Amino acid sequence: MSFAAGRPGPGPDGVPAPRSRPAGVLRALAVFAAVRVTGVVLVAVLDHCAGRSLSRTLTHSWDSRWYLSIARYGYDHHWRESAAGLLQTDRAFFPLYPALIRAVSTVLPLSTGQAALLIAWSAALVAAYGVYAVVHRVHGVAVATVTVALWAMLPHSVVLTLAYTEPLFCALTAWCLYALLTSRMLLAGALSALAGLTRPSGFAIAAAVLAVAVHEAVRHRGRIPPSLWAGALLAPAGWAGYVLWVGVRTGDPLHGYFTVQAAWNSRIDFGLQGLRFLRGVFLHGGKAGYPLALVIVVAALLLFALLCLDRPPLALLVYTGALVALVVLASGPFASKPRFLLPAFPLLIPMARAMVRAWWARRAQVLTVATALGAVSLWYGAYLVVLARQPL
Repeated sequence: MSFAAGRPGPGPDGVPAPRSRPAGVLRALAVFAAVRVTGVVLVAVLDHCAGRSLSRTLTHSWDSRWYLSIARYGYDHHWRESAAGLLQTDRAFFPLYPALIRAVSTVLPLSTGQAALLIAWSAALVAAYGVYAVVHRVHGVAVATVTVALWAMLPHSVVLTLAYTEPLFCALTAWCLYALLTSRMLLAGALSALAGLTRPSGFAIAAAVLAVAVHEAVRHRGRIPPSLWAGALLAPAGWAGYVLWVGVRTGDPLHGYFTVQAAWNSRIDFGLQGLRFLRGVFLHGGKAGYPLALVIVVAALLLFALLCLDRPPLALLVYTGALVALVVLASGPFASKPRFLLPAFPLLIPMARAMVRAWWARRAQVLTVATALGAVSLWYGAYLVVLARQPL
């Protein structure tokens, strides 16, 4: 019985069955590491020009400061007042990453900042491996390699080298998707629960696990193994557990967490705030990051449409669709929306497939365009971290 709800086993394109290590993964990881090291070098160059410390940039940029504070002191220690007069507290930040920082800095002779980077960089490599494994399972070596390279070159992939939660979240969700594609439902549920303790968008991977479980329940009436139900029940436990904990701490179990998030201007408003914000940018101008953020969000919608036409496995479709819907329908800093799309790596599959198809006929042109876009993207990512005065 397969829980992949897509293309299990050797498909029409001859995609091989899972094995201990997918073919070509070491080359893809080498490409990923080379791209991200180049990104760190560019951040260091801009830091030097700006007279700033590279270590402080990597460990104390925006949200990083909140995670380090939670790791050092626990919750309810760090807060601030927003421009609208609302109290923004550290309860908006999920606990797994700061808990790991605290554990590593306790066991190893590292500061919390060093421990945060060690976890982030290690998780980024694990995430790249997971991205490769998922795409290799569905489309083979070439498309998987190009997808990993494109993912590494995204402008907001710069956060994979910062003390942010994205590397850990991407690692957990990528391997959760792979577990779904290879019929390991209990493992998928456990990884989904951990992802739900990492970021608010953890509900997206839980939705994918639940969708696959429902699909299999309908398809195999009366012959469902206990592991499927256990995985389905476990999948949303991390996200729901933290939301309930915050609600209890605030005295409002059902709405307390969402009240905390609302103070950060984060809520589902069906895109109204984003539309008002973009109208103001077009009429009055704004910071340099806003036009690119708009381009990336629009591109994500187009790529999701192409992904749907490709008929991917159900798990990839639901997970990616939930992340895209969250970015489009939720309020919050518009410049941060591309970062929220970073875990939605299946969006890159249609582009990767097109590049692989074009490679044999127009190899020089594809390589030139990819190199130029990669260079611009890496420089822009460094600019966002070091010079841009806007939330990342």
